[in-house]
Amino acid sequence: MTLSQKWTVLPALVLALVMFAVPVALVLREALFDPNWTLVHFERFFGRPVFQAVFRNTLMVAGIVATGCLLIGYPMALYIVTRPARWRPLLLFLVLVPMWMSILVRTYAWMVVLGREGVINSAFMALGLIEAPLQMLYTSGAVYVAMVQILLPIMVVTCYSAMTEIDLGLIRAARVCGAGPVRAFRHVFLPLSLEGALTGWSVIFILSLGFFIVPALLGGRQDALLGNMIVTQVAQTNWGFAAAMAIVLLGATIALLAFMRLLAARFIHSPREGGV
Repeated sequence: MTLSQKWTVLPALVLALVMFAVPVALVLREALFDPNWTLVHFERFFGRPVFQAVFRNTLMVAGIVATGCLLIGYPMALYIVTRPARWRPLLLFLVLVPMWMSILVRTYAWMVVLGREGVINSAFMALGLIEAPLQMLYTSGAVYVAMVQILLPIMVVTCYSAMTEIDLGLIRAARVCGAGPVRAFRHVFLPLSLEGALTGWSVIFILSLGFFIVPALLGGRQDALLGNMIVTQVAQTNWGFAAAMAIVLLGATIALLAFMRLLAARFIHSPREGGV
């Protein structure tokens, strides 16, 4: 790297140091020095079943939401990328419109939709499908649906960006060589777009780990995530314990990224044998 290139990278390094390294160091200091060196906050977190249960629930919810976004977002991105070029900007615009609205506003909108007198219950009762309102609000299902709806555009855009880099001529070449549509997709298009799908899943998983507004407003007590507990501890001025939980959450995120990197190196970037 030449000297001019190093100077070009310097602003990015300074920004990363100021915006990430310094805040993380301050949080770590708060967790380990209270006011002297101690591991009591981590011992409290890992020593009580209730905190471990919330941590496991956080990982489970993040995994389910990320998988749900992948199952819905990948076909949506595939549909957009196979449309004529003049229609793609409009379709992407429609996907991205919800992101311009506050998460808090969208969460309140889901409360209106899923409430006992909400849109769904009112419609079902008007059609005579139910006699009494269904309990949809303050359930795990409400949390999953709202989080998937909020994070879905990120998955669509991530998958779409990866798919636009694929030469569709490879699909046509596979078809010429005798592969059917399904086989051409499975052996050519899917492997080439898998890295984008894996990246989108990782991003959604990481974002889901820090959610606290949606579970607090739409879920019940059993749906509390680690983010909700951190907010509660901060409100009670338990800074050390809140910092320790934040470090645990950060550690889980880093471990996930390392695992996904190994997974990508093993199944995506490794050479493949065989043809279509």
